Amino acid sequence: MKSVYFLLSFTTILFAVGILMVFDTSSAEVIDRSLNVSTHHALIKQLVYGCLGIILALLTFFFGYRKLLNFAPYLFYGLTVCLVLVFVPGIGRALNGANRWIFFGPLSFQPSEFMKVVAPLYFIHLYMKEESMTWKRFYLIVLRLAVPLFLILIEPDNGTVAIIMVTLMALFFLCRVRWLYWLLPVLFLGGLGTAAAMRMPHVKHRIQVYLHPESDLLGKGHQPYQAKIATGSGELFGRGVGESLQKLNYLPEARSDYIAAIYAEELGFIGILFLVLLYLFIAYSGFHIAMKAETKGGFYVASVITFLISFQAFLNLGVVSGLLPSKGTNLPFFSQGGSSLLANCIAIALIMSTHKKKEPNWKKLQAA
Repeated sequence: MKSVYFLLSFTTILFAVGILMVFDTSSAEVIDRSLNVSTHHALIKQLVYGCLGIILALLTFFFGYRKLLNFAPYLFYGLTVCLVLVFVPGIGRALNGANRWIFFGPLSFQPSEFMKVVAPLYFIHLYMKEESMTWKRFYLIVLRLAVPLFLILIEPDNGTVAIIMVTLMALFFLCRVRWLYWLLPVLFLGGLGTAAAMRMPHVKHRIQVYLHPESDLLGKGHQPYQAKIATGSGELFGRGVGESLQKLNYLPEARSDYIAAIYAEELGFIGILFLVLLYLFIAYSGFHIAMKAETKGGFYVASVITFLISFQAFLNLGVVSGLLPSKGTNLPFFSQGGSSLLANCIAIALIMSTHKKKEPNWKKLQAA
């Protein structure tokens, strides 16, 4: 039970610090650019999504992972329909050249964020229905999963496709699917995705900017370059909370993908170390809960969802530090993003719902 409390505590601390940073960066942007919105606009919006996330998390926790696994096909096909609707004029809306959102008044819904959680659940549901996994059955499952991946790819959202594919690969490993089964479709889909991505001018340009950011300092290389300046200028203890200079429109949209850079500038290496430790503690708690799961289904759910959250944090911090190319990945529970926050709240509740007070017979689980 301690692992559940630890997981909830670390997540709450992460969200609380994230709320502070969202207000810090967004209010500075409003003032610096003289925007016609309140300095509290982004803060209130994030808090609204946070409240909705708590409600969804409570429903998920009390509903339980077993029922959600049984309901996974309906969620999977429903989200696939939503991924089609993002391209329908009047329902979906394009922002920054991408069709990823469905709007409901002031609030938006990004189906691909929820597909990150639902796709693994859908595979676990199908895998648990039968004990044996033949190559034919496995390929039929992969073909179903490929449909939403293709829809997300053409939005375009290459980063989300990569996250889902890597998460599914981790799940295949956990489920002990023969590597000969999943290596071929992974290579095929990876090759198809790479070929499609290389035909997209923005992807080719992004790779060049990653290798040579100084080649486009006024364009795509601006954010990665300014993020490095912000991170490095924080030094050991940082400039102090609220004292960032890069948030004054030097690093645009810092409250989303690059919020960790502003955090590093204000709180320095010590602050970033604290942030990384929070994610490590969340990962440890999640995997510890998975090891205590009473059923194989609970073990699969808790393990793969913990991996999903940890992998996204790794990608975001890797991008901010310049170790990885820009992927447009939110920092879980920390950066601004309504759909991401809702999906991650559901993910945490799923992990918690797999916990049981009764100690499992782990030898039987290993032998299964």
